[in-house]
Amino acid sequence: MFTDIQLNERLQKALDAQGITSPTPVQSATIAPALEGKDLMISAVTGSGKTYAFLLPMLQGFLANPAPRSATRGLILVPTRELAEQVSKSCEQLSAFTQIKSQSVYGGVSYKEQAARLRKNPEIIVATPGRLIEHLERQTIDLSDLEILVLDEADRMLDMGFSDDVLTIAKSCRDERQTLLFSATLDTGEISHLTKQVMRQPEALLLSDAKTQVKAISQQIILADDQKHKERLLNKILSDTPFDRALIFTNTRTAADQLGNLLRYNKHRTAVLHGDMDQPQRRIVLQRFRDKAVSILVATDVAARGLDIEGVDLVVNFMMARNGDDYVHRIGRTGRAGKQGMAISFISASEWNLMCSIERYLRVKFERKQIAGLEGSFKGPAHTKSSGKSVGKKKRSDTKKKEAEKPKVKKRVRDQKAIGKRRQPQAAKAETVDHGFAPLKKRKAPDAG
Repeated sequence: MFTDIQLNERLQKALDAQGITSPTPVQSATIAPALEGKDLMISAVTGSGKTYAFLLPMLQGFLANPAPRSATRGLILVPTRELAEQVSKSCEQLSAFTQIKSQSVYGGVSYKEQAARLRKNPEIIVATPGRLIEHLERQTIDLSDLEILVLDEADRMLDMGFSDDVLTIAKSCRDERQTLLFSATLDTGEISHLTKQVMRQPEALLLSDAKTQVKAISQQIILADDQKHKERLLNKILSDTPFDRALIFTNTRTAADQLGNLLRYNKHRTAVLHGDMDQPQRRIVLQRFRDKAVSILVATDVAARGLDIEGVDLVVNFMMARNGDDYVHRIGRTGRAGKQGMAISFISASEWNLMCSIERYLRVKFERKQIAGLEGSFKGPAHTKSSGKSVGKKKRSDTKKKEAEKPKVKKRVRDQKAIGKRRQPQAAKAETVDHGFAPLKKRKAPDAG
């Protein structure tokens, strides 16, 4: 129970208003040591309740120790705009009965409007690294009084190339701050490199990882010959499978636009979401998806994290995710809050090895599925590393095998030339030593006359 943690009554009132009565495992493990001021590294996947795991101790500390004249006291760094909005909304809900204000900072919206709101000196800032760097360079944000720095989805920020930006931001913060890092994995080299530079004697809490999230999700693969075959398979699945909301993932923005147009042509209520869209457009698309104005959302990995939308019961990887963690975050949009979900991945010949590596990483075996009438010619590779054998090759006979195993004796050229010739005695050989001079011709004696 949250009552055991002795939270401020205003925070408890906000939790009661949301119907939250007990903490999740990540909240139970994190809140107490975070309130003690420890630097923490927490391995926790999206959907585990980690947002409140860092917001509750942050707000509790600010309420217990007011500092009305200080600059920004809490900074939460996130990789995407959608996650920034999600965290900012959670912060507003949790601080609804307090005087603590928060502000989100990310690209795709007016810089001047953000700067104007930042002049009101909010206690908490939720930001993406790129836009925050811009504000720091223009000195519209002051982090000299910062008390708590949170790196949410740290692995994703590193994957997106924000490592240098995160280090720059950390150096702009007060040295005596507390740092909380949340990541799906803590064993990668980049995470270790980051923690050594921004944290002080951190305590690691391994609560869950990417492999534990997928157990409640039915995971299937369908083999496909090419792009056109995938399109036919997807149209059939969306036409015949009952679902409330479906999320379709591609690896590129161009592919997302093309697939969205194709699905709309086939009379499916579809919207598209990717990084080329500005923030107002993205916000409208997500709201339409939440309101069921569209039932299908085609997206790139920008939608893999930070989206908490109820009722997504089908996820389709039209293109397979590039690695195991991205795959987990994609399918993690379904099967949330204990509900069942389904994830289907289309696998072409070029994606087979990638699929196998994700299976090994997650220690799962994907269920193979076929769509009647749309079976493809690709059935998997004929040659696999595990067997080392190729389908359709005959075994060599034992005789040939034995002959192949016999050691080969090299025949010298001079031995072959000597066949059938007599060998001269050694002594005779010695008399006819060739010194390399041509024999002299005998001259005739001159005539006497």
